[in-house]
Amino acid sequence: MNRTIFCTFLQLEAEGLDVPVYPGKIGKRIYDNISKKAWKQWINKQIILINEQKLSTLLDKDKKILEQEMVKFLFK
Repeated sequence: MNRTIFCTFLQLEAEGLDVPVYPGKIGKRIYDNISKKAWKQWINKQIILINEQKLSTLLDKDKKILEQEMVKFLFK
């Protein structure tokens, strides 16, 4: 059964994520407020950031940059 949530990114009712996609408080906030469609938009943006800025998901400093960009993209 699909979850329907009010997506704060798209500003409309939409299908919610099936499972939490990120750990911790940020992950709970994403799960509760971000739709599948909005999450897919973030993933596309993340790929662009990784490629343009030559980021590595293995480096803590780069993970922190991606987390900051994710919160900025999804919630501001």
